[in-house]
Amino acid sequence: MSNYDFKAVIHDTFAKQAFLNFIGAKITALEYGLCEMEIPYRDELTQQNKFFHAGIVGTIADNAAGMAGFSTMEEGSSVLSVEYKVNLLAPAKGEVLIARARVIKAGKTLTICNADVFAKTGADEKLCATATVTLMALKNYTK
Repeated sequence: MSNYDFKAVIHDTFAKQAFLNFIGAKITALEYGLCEMEIPYRDELTQQNKFFHAGIVGTIADNAAGMAGFSTMEEGSSVLSVEYKVNLLAPAKGEVLIARARVIKAGKTLTICNADVFAKTGADEKLCATATVTLMALKNYTK
């Protein structure tokens, strides 16, 4: 692990993602190899039964895993998802959607992460999805 400020780089990368801002996503915890994100409930993010849409569930899982994995990558890298699989376990019904992601294996090019997604109402959290995400480190990436 290098001593560069990965948290600042991740927050900057996150801020540049207009879609995440549009849906109201926020990073609520960030450590080396770990990331937690939340999205508050809005009608615009739901499907026909007023549950969070599966696309939003997949988005928060992918992005939380992406930031967790990014925290382990070399300075100067950028991160890109190359594959993810989401198992929807229960309706995503709650006041807020929370994704908690952790790195399973950090490699030089590919990093594998897991993300669990919870629907929270009050203090009650219900696991509604779990995902496995494969990330690629883009070395010395320039925009």
